Amino acid sequence: MALVPYEEGGGWAARQLHSPSATFHFARRTIRLQQDWRRLGVAAVVWDAAVVLCAYLEMEDIDLRDQSVIELGAGTGLLGIVVTLLGKGFFVVSFKANNTCGARVTITDRAAALEFLESNVQANLPPELRPRAVVKELTWGKDLDDFSPGAFDLILGADIVYLEETFAELLQTLEHLCSERTVILLSCRIRYERDLKFLKMLRERFSVSEVHYDSSKDVHIYKAQRGSRKDDF
Repeated sequence: MALVPYEEGGGWAARQLHSPSATFHFARRTIRLQQDWRRLGVAAVVWDAAVVLCAYLEMEDIDLRDQSVIELGAGTGLLGIVVTLLGKGFFVVSFKANNTCGARVTITDRAAALEFLESNVQANLPPELRPRAVVKELTWGKDLDDFSPGAFDLILGADIVYLEETFAELLQTLEHLCSERTVILLSCRIRYERDLKFLKMLRERFSVSEVHYDSSKDVHIYKAQRGSRKDDF
């Protein structure tokens, strides 16, 4: 689950978190998401790191067609929805059959958040794209047998680095899902010393570089790959 800190208080940001819905514009579409702070807490609101990563993927015009993508700790589903829309691909007519090469997106979170996540995904994807996005349970380090090792081209996470006790399980999950070709993009705000500790642990296992920084929201995007590969993505 996308776990990030929250301090009670007033102000615009707090009101946004407690709002029952949030609206965004990506991939030439309006995305309207339900939020439910009271029932699910931090997993059921949209955080800046997800918005920044969505904007980065769209701004960089990254080709997601025919890519196998997984999002960890999806929360409201914004990032997975946007990736599905951006990677919608096109139809090729061959031998009287229509074949699409759109992205295949797996959107994951813990069991408690899945019903809420599924409702947002279904409400914001057109019928022809819904089969391309699968909502699936994944608790880091525990449900890995349900996912083929190294099966994904792109792994995404937004504000999933917070609880230090989950760091080992998150790294185990990343290593399981990765192949030599896989690119990991993690979007986060560095709030505490422990966040830097996770980045150090990540660098011990992957080649890591910072690819984007949004100064207005104080959000960093890091790219990680196995070994010393630095593919453009």
